[in-house]
Amino acid sequence: MRKLSIALAAAIISTAAWAQTVPTEGQVTKIDQAQNKVTLKHGPIKNLDMDGMTMVFAVAEPAQLKSLKVGDKVKFEADRVNGRLTVTKIEKAK
Repeated sequence: MRKLSIALAAAIISTAAWAQTVPTEGQVTKIDQAQNKVTLKHGPIKNLDMDGMTMVFAVAEPAQLKSLKVGDKVKFEADRVNGRLTVTKIEKAK
């Protein structure tokens, strides 16, 4: 039983590590501060198995929107949070 528990714990840890968010490049096309949403034209988002496209995301930290404007090139991370595609981190690209 102990070996099974150790194997299960290792599988969970490796799955969690595999599903981590990865930085993605994009461009801000619209900001909706009232709804805490941002529209991004982006490249592939590997952790979400998503091709490049333009789409609306919820934003985990609405304060991050204050430093952005339409047209800004950004690096961001996105994940599913409570079933919603959500930007968990975003910053202007350097």
